[in-house]
Amino acid sequence: KILDIYEAHPIYGYRRMTASLRRQGVIINHKKVRNLMKLLNLKAIYPGPNTSARNHGDMVHPYLLKDLEINHVNQVWQTDISYIRVGNGFMYFTGIIDVYSRKVLSYRVSNSLSVTACIDVLEDAVSKYGKAEIINSDQGSQYTSDLWIKSVKDFGIKVSMTGKGRCNDNAYIERFWRTAKYEWLKLKFIPTVDKLKTELANFMKWYNNERPHQSLDYLTPDEKAYGFMDKFCNLPTIPQALQQQII
Repeated sequence: KILDIYEAHPIYGYRRMTASLRRQGVIINHKKVRNLMKLLNLKAIYPGPNTSARNHGDMVHPYLLKDLEINHVNQVWQTDISYIRVGNGFMYFTGIIDVYSRKVLSYRVSNSLSVTACIDVLEDAVSKYGKAEIINSDQGSQYTSDLWIKSVKDFGIKVSMTGKGRCNDNAYIERFWRTAKYEWLKLKFIPTVDKLKTELANFMKWYNNERPHQSLDYLTPDEKAYGFMDKFCNLPTIPQALQQQII
């Protein structure tokens, strides 16, 4: 029921979710709803209480993007975990996006909130596109874990984290989740994990190569990233992985 309500009203935090459940005759208090939403990794899409469960306090890092001028690819990446409905259940969707170009660099789907998927996505992005200068995440337990912090620092990437209760600090990938769900996946019937993987592969090609972004002067992420216009000709050359996709 929580997943159904959230799909219809993604702005709902745990208090509104509790009220909606009670209207449907569910006897439940807000603490239980809050815990269930944490388990499902559901966060209201507007600034509100941070529902990501934190791990070790000493692994929380400061937010490095305030007043930072982002003017080239691989300067700042953002990463996060969301969920996708599959049949009567759901899968977790982990991704990394380049903030300058909005390009999705890597993603994974899994049936758990394991930090392994986060590290796999990071390693895949670095292998294809080189390393970022900064990577920003929320303060969820995956991103405050020893394994994640060590993996990021081993690549020589600076760790940045959203402030508590400041989900807009990771706004670019939050907007990407909304695009994936409401411009593509909600228009499809996704009964199985195999169907989900097929649809996500198709979506990524459309999103990176064909979907114009108003905030990018109606360029696509690949156009913004790899200099298909004169004013971007001083950006890095197209990686081998992308050359193969274009061919």
